[in-house]
Amino acid sequence: MKKNKMTFGGIFFNILNYTFYILFTLLCILPFYYLFINTISNNDLSSRGLVTFIPKGIHFGNYIQVLQIPGLLNSACISILRTVIGAGLTIIASAFLGFLFTKKAMWGRKFWYRFLIITMYFNAGIIPWFITMYNLKLTNNFLAYILPSIVSPFFIILVKTFVESIPDALQESAEIDGAGYMRVFTSIIFPLIIPILATIAIFAAVWQWNSFIDTVFLVTDQSLFTLQFLLYKYLNEATSLAALIRNTSGSLGNIDMTNAQTPTSIRMTVSMIVVLPILIVYPYFQKYFVKGIMIGAVKG
Repeated sequence: MKKNKMTFGGIFFNILNYTFYILFTLLCILPFYYLFINTISNNDLSSRGLVTFIPKGIHFGNYIQVLQIPGLLNSACISILRTVIGAGLTIIASAFLGFLFTKKAMWGRKFWYRFLIITMYFNAGIIPWFITMYNLKLTNNFLAYILPSIVSPFFIILVKTFVESIPDALQESAEIDGAGYMRVFTSIIFPLIIPILATIAIFAAVWQWNSFIDTVFLVTDQSLFTLQFLLYKYLNEATSLAALIRNTSGSLGNIDMTNAQTPTSIRMTVSMIVVLPILIVYPYFQKYFVKGIMIGAVKG
């Protein structure tokens, strides 16, 4: 069998294609690289904008000092718990409800499905939302991060569409053998919808990790502050926070004043700490992402 020889046009297209995507990848990486090299460079040079592509005066004191900021580690734990528990419950609810909405025997299936879809287009606004959360005793409560996000219409639609692409014969054969809905779901459907659940896990985890607006409106207890909220707070208070760290470290005699914290170093270091976990976790789920997001593209 002869191999098809590429034409000049095909080779030229591939060169342009690879060049474009390499440049696009570099553009995506560049902001994180710039952020990182400024966190490990001389703080004075960084604050004056003299660090561009190569780190200068490399040191890791910024991370050591920022990690000693009161409440930072506790906020990291809150964010991790919120992300793991919140995303986990969202995945479970989306998987089961998406499966149920494919069953014609479900009572009021069309009504409940349409009722669910309506919530995607209508929002009461912040004030009614706050009043509802207040009446439900979800202010200064960790459950305020979890409960409102468990049922997500968009994720349920994704799972429903994926389940509908699975041959009915697989479910029917199990039902003939006496399997109930829960048995069919746990033994047959759930293992087959792992790709779309991994896609949902990416979206849900990133949303939970990055969210801070609910903390702004619902939480005043510092023990429940999330890492993103502290980032929002520190970006606004970077100048005073840098002075606090300099004074604290200077009084202990363990700081090199040439690398004293500046508002720029505070902003960049805290931003890097907040972004790093998602950068580490995302590539693991990436292999499922393409397969999951292409649901319905090929059928049969």
